[in-house]
Amino acid sequence: MELDNFKDFTRVLANESGKIVRKYFRSDIHVERKKDSSPVTIADKTAEEKMRELIMKEFPDHGILGEEFGEHNPKAEYQWILDPIDGTKSFITGTVMFGTLIALLKNNSPVLGVINQPVMNDFLIGDNVSAQLNGMAVHVNDTSKLAEASLMTTDQINFEQYQDIDKFLALTRSVRLYRMWGDCYGYFLVATGFADIMIDPVMHIWDTAALIPVIRGAGGVITDYQGNDPLSGNAIIASNKKLHPLVVSALNKG
Repeated sequence: MELDNFKDFTRVLANESGKIVRKYFRSDIHVERKKDSSPVTIADKTAEEKMRELIMKEFPDHGILGEEFGEHNPKAEYQWILDPIDGTKSFITGTVMFGTLIALLKNNSPVLGVINQPVMNDFLIGDNVSAQLNGMAVHVNDTSKLAEASLMTTDQINFEQYQDIDKFLALTRSVRLYRMWGDCYGYFLVATGFADIMIDPVMHIWDTAALIPVIRGAGGVITDYQGNDPLSGNAIIASNKKLHPLVVSALNKG
Protein backbone atom coordinates (compact mmCIF):
# COMPACT_ATOMS: atom_id res chain seq x y z
CA MET A 1 0.00 0.00 0.00
CA GLU A 2 1.12 3.55 -0.74
CA LEU A 3 0.70 4.66 2.87
CA ASP A 4 2.94 1.83 4.04
CA ASN A 5 5.65 3.04 1.66
CA PHE A 6 5.34 6.53 3.10
CA LYS A 7 5.55 5.13 6.63
CA ASP A 8 8.79 3.35 5.76
CA PHE A 9 10.14 6.58 4.30
CA THR A 10 9.34 8.57 7.45
CA ARG A 11 11.60 6.17 9.31
CA VAL A 12 14.39 7.00 6.86
CA LEU A 13 13.81 10.73 7.41
CA ALA A 14 13.83 10.23 11.18
CA ASN A 15 16.98 8.12 11.15
CA GLU A 16 18.96 10.47 8.93
CA SER A 17 17.89 13.67 10.67
CA GLY A 18 18.42 11.96 14.02
CA LYS A 19 22.07 11.29 13.24
CA ILE A 20 22.58 15.01 12.74
CA VAL A 21 20.67 16.06 15.85
CA ARG A 22 22.56 13.59 18.06
CA LYS A 23 25.87 14.85 16.68
CA TYR A 24 25.17 18.35 18.00
CA PHE A 25 23.27 17.49 21.19
CA ARG A 26 25.01 18.79 24.33
CA SER A 27 27.84 20.22 22.24
CA ASP A 28 29.26 23.70 22.09
CA ILE A 29 27.29 25.12 19.15
CA HIS A 30 26.44 28.67 18.19
CA VAL A 31 22.84 29.73 18.81
CA GLU A 32 21.37 32.26 16.38
CA ARG A 33 18.24 34.34 16.94
CA LYS A 34 15.55 34.54 14.29
CA LYS A 35 13.42 37.62 13.65
CA ASP A 36 10.92 36.48 16.30
CA SER A 37 13.81 36.03 18.79
CA SER A 38 13.40 32.24 18.82
CA PRO A 39 16.67 30.26 18.73
CA VAL A 40 17.98 28.25 15.79
CA THR A 41 21.16 26.20 15.47
CA ILE A 42 23.19 24.37 12.87
CA ALA A 43 21.42 21.20 14.03
CA ASP A 44 17.99 22.61 13.07
CA LYS A 45 19.19 23.79 9.69
CA THR A 46 21.28 20.78 8.73
CA ALA A 47 18.62 18.26 9.82
CA GLU A 48 15.96 20.01 7.75
CA GLU A 49 18.28 20.28 4.75
CA LYS A 50 18.91 16.52 4.91
CA MET A 51 15.21 15.68 5.07
CA ARG A 52 14.42 18.03 2.17
CA GLU A 53 17.18 16.45 0.10
CA LEU A 54 15.83 12.94 0.74
CA ILE A 55 12.23 13.93 -0.05
CA MET A 56 13.13 15.71 -3.30
CA LYS A 57 15.15 12.69 -4.41
CA GLU A 58 12.51 10.07 -3.50
CA PHE A 59 9.35 12.04 -4.30
CA PRO A 60 10.26 14.87 -6.70
CA ASP A 61 6.61 15.74 -7.32
CA HIS A 62 5.84 16.29 -3.63
CA GLY A 63 5.80 19.61 -1.85
CA ILE A 64 7.69 20.58 1.30
CA LEU A 65 7.11 23.15 4.01
CA GLY A 66 9.82 23.39 6.65
CA GLU A 67 10.20 25.75 9.57
CA GLU A 68 13.71 26.80 8.57
CA PHE A 69 13.62 26.89 4.76
CA GLY A 70 10.02 27.56 3.74
CA GLU A 71 7.99 26.14 0.86
CA HIS A 72 8.82 24.00 -2.13
CA ASN A 73 6.18 23.03 -4.72
CA PRO A 74 3.29 24.28 -2.55
CA LYS A 75 0.50 23.18 -4.94
CA ALA A 76 1.45 19.50 -4.91
CA GLU A 77 -1.12 16.90 -3.82
CA TYR A 78 1.27 15.58 -1.17
CA GLN A 79 3.02 18.00 1.19
CA TRP A 80 5.71 17.16 3.74
CA ILE A 81 5.66 19.44 6.80
CA LEU A 82 8.94 19.47 8.73
CA ASP A 83 10.12 20.83 12.05
CA PRO A 84 13.66 19.51 12.47
CA ILE A 85 13.87 20.37 16.17
CA ASP A 86 10.59 21.19 17.85
CA GLY A 87 11.83 22.46 21.18
CA THR A 88 15.11 24.13 20.27
CA LYS A 89 15.18 25.89 23.66
CA SER A 90 15.18 22.48 25.33
CA PHE A 91 17.75 21.15 22.87
CA ILE A 92 20.25 23.94 23.54
CA THR A 93 19.88 23.53 27.30
CA GLY A 94 20.67 19.82 27.16
CA THR A 95 17.25 18.39 28.00
CA VAL A 96 15.49 15.68 25.99
CA MET A 97 12.08 17.38 25.82
CA PHE A 98 12.32 18.04 22.10
CA GLY A 99 11.82 16.08 18.93
CA THR A 100 11.70 16.06 15.16
CA LEU A 101 8.24 16.50 13.65
CA ILE A 102 7.45 14.97 10.26
CA ALA A 103 3.99 15.18 8.71
CA LEU A 104 2.57 14.13 5.37
CA LEU A 105 -0.53 15.92 4.09
CA LYS A 106 -2.67 14.75 1.18
CA ASN A 107 -4.83 17.49 -0.29
CA ASN A 108 -4.16 19.57 2.85
CA SER A 109 -5.29 16.80 5.22
CA PRO A 110 -2.70 15.16 7.55
CA VAL A 111 -2.45 11.44 6.81
CA LEU A 112 0.80 10.63 8.63
CA GLY A 113 2.59 12.12 11.60
CA VAL A 114 5.86 11.35 13.36
CA ILE A 115 7.33 12.55 16.64
CA ASN A 116 10.92 11.32 16.70
CA GLN A 117 13.07 11.75 19.82
CA PRO A 118 16.52 10.95 18.42
CA VAL A 119 18.45 10.93 21.70
CA MET A 120 16.04 8.47 23.34
CA ASN A 121 15.58 6.53 20.08
CA ASP A 122 11.81 6.92 20.40
CA PHE A 123 9.96 6.83 17.07
CA LEU A 124 6.25 7.56 17.45
CA ILE A 125 4.11 7.38 14.32
CA GLY A 126 0.37 7.76 13.77
CA ASP A 127 -1.97 7.55 10.79
CA ASN A 128 -5.25 8.79 12.35
CA VAL A 129 -6.33 5.17 12.93
CA SER A 130 -3.51 3.78 15.05
CA ALA A 131 -0.27 4.92 16.66
CA GLN A 132 2.89 3.01 17.45
CA LEU A 133 5.96 3.75 19.54
CA ASN A 134 8.95 1.75 18.32
CA GLY A 135 6.57 -0.76 16.76
CA MET A 136 4.29 -1.17 19.77
CA ALA A 137 0.72 0.14 19.81
CA VAL A 138 0.06 3.09 22.12
CA HIS A 139 -3.14 4.69 23.32
CA VAL A 140 -4.17 7.73 25.31
CA ASN A 141 -5.28 6.95 28.85
CA ASP A 142 -8.88 7.01 30.04
CA THR A 143 -8.75 9.59 32.84
CA SER A 144 -12.20 11.17 33.06
CA LYS A 145 -11.89 13.81 35.81
CA LEU A 146 -9.84 16.99 35.76
CA ALA A 147 -9.00 16.45 39.44
CA GLU A 148 -7.19 13.24 38.45
CA ALA A 149 -5.53 14.60 35.32
CA SER A 150 -2.01 15.76 34.49
CA LEU A 151 -1.69 18.92 32.41
CA MET A 152 1.30 19.91 30.27
CA THR A 153 2.18 23.06 28.37
CA THR A 154 5.29 24.48 26.77
CA ASP A 155 5.56 27.92 28.38
CA GLN A 156 3.06 29.61 30.70
CA ILE A 157 4.25 33.04 29.56
CA ASN A 158 2.70 32.37 26.15
CA PHE A 159 -0.77 32.35 27.70
CA GLU A 160 -0.23 35.89 28.91
CA GLN A 161 0.54 36.96 25.36
CA TYR A 162 -1.95 34.94 23.32
CA GLN A 163 -4.86 33.66 25.44
CA ASP A 164 -6.78 34.30 28.66
CA ILE A 165 -4.16 33.65 31.34
CA ASP A 166 -6.67 33.70 34.20
CA LYS A 167 -8.77 30.91 32.72
CA PHE A 168 -5.67 28.85 32.06
CA LEU A 169 -4.39 29.33 35.61
CA ALA A 170 -7.80 28.30 36.97
CA LEU A 171 -7.51 25.12 34.91
CA THR A 172 -4.03 24.41 36.32
CA ARG A 173 -5.48 24.63 39.84
CA SER A 174 -8.19 22.10 39.00
CA VAL A 175 -5.88 19.29 37.88
CA ARG A 176 -3.79 16.80 39.85
CA LEU A 177 -0.45 17.73 38.26
CA TYR A 178 0.73 20.67 36.18
CA ARG A 179 4.12 20.75 34.46
CA MET A 180 5.81 22.67 31.63
CA TRP A 181 7.03 19.56 29.85
CA GLY A 182 6.26 20.92 26.47
CA ASP A 183 6.78 21.28 22.76
CA CYS A 184 6.17 18.01 20.94
CA TYR A 185 7.30 16.04 24.00
CA GLY A 186 4.08 16.93 25.81
CA TYR A 187 2.02 15.51 22.93
CA PHE A 188 4.26 12.45 22.93
CA LEU A 189 3.34 11.92 26.60
CA VAL A 190 -0.39 12.31 25.89
CA ALA A 191 -0.32 9.89 22.95
CA THR A 192 1.57 7.26 24.95
CA GLY A 193 -0.73 7.53 27.96
CA PHE A 194 1.72 9.13 30.39
CA ALA A 195 0.03 12.55 30.47
CA ASP A 196 -3.60 13.55 30.10
CA ILE A 197 -3.75 17.04 28.62
CA MET A 198 -1.41 19.14 26.48
CA ILE A 199 -2.18 22.75 25.60
CA ASP A 200 -0.29 25.32 23.56
CA PRO A 201 -1.72 28.85 23.19
CA VAL A 202 0.14 29.59 19.96
CA MET A 203 1.22 27.21 17.18
CA HIS A 204 2.34 27.15 13.54
CA ILE A 205 1.50 24.49 10.97
CA TRP A 206 4.96 22.90 11.33
CA ASP A 207 4.29 22.58 15.08
CA THR A 208 0.82 21.09 14.59
CA ALA A 209 0.53 18.96 11.46
CA ALA A 210 2.46 15.90 12.68
CA LEU A 211 0.63 15.84 16.00
CA ILE A 212 -2.80 15.33 14.45
CA PRO A 213 -2.42 11.76 13.04
CA VAL A 214 -0.47 10.76 16.16
CA ILE A 215 -3.02 11.93 18.73
CA ARG A 216 -5.98 10.70 16.68
CA GLY A 217 -4.25 7.41 15.98
CA ALA A 218 -3.75 6.95 19.73
CA GLY A 219 -7.49 7.41 20.29
CA GLY A 220 -7.25 11.01 21.45
CA VAL A 221 -8.78 14.32 20.41
CA ILE A 222 -6.80 17.27 19.07
CA THR A 223 -8.40 20.61 18.18
CA ASP A 224 -7.74 24.31 18.23
CA TYR A 225 -8.47 26.35 21.38
CA GLN A 226 -12.21 26.46 20.66
CA GLY A 227 -12.58 22.77 19.83
CA ASN A 228 -12.43 23.17 16.05
CA ASP A 229 -10.17 21.80 13.30
CA PRO A 230 -6.62 21.95 14.68
CA LEU A 231 -5.24 23.34 11.42
CA SER A 232 -7.78 26.17 11.32
CA GLY A 233 -6.63 27.92 14.50
CA ASN A 234 -3.37 29.03 16.03
CA ALA A 235 -3.55 27.11 19.32
CA ILE A 236 -3.87 23.43 20.27
CA ILE A 237 -5.57 21.27 22.88
CA ALA A 238 -4.88 17.51 22.94
CA SER A 239 -6.39 15.02 25.35
CA ASN A 240 -8.62 11.98 25.55
CA LYS A 241 -12.30 12.00 24.55
CA LYS A 242 -13.54 12.37 28.12
CA LEU A 243 -11.33 15.24 29.24
CA HIS A 244 -11.14 17.23 26.03
CA PRO A 245 -14.62 18.84 26.21
CA LEU A 246 -14.00 19.73 29.86
CA VAL A 247 -10.77 21.49 28.94
CA VAL A 248 -12.33 23.40 26.03
CA SER A 249 -15.17 24.50 28.29
CA ALA A 250 -12.82 25.64 31.06
CA LEU A 251 -10.69 27.70 28.70
CA ASN A 252 -13.59 29.34 26.87
CA LYS A 253 -16.36 29.77 29.44
CA GLY A 254 -17.97 33.20 29.65
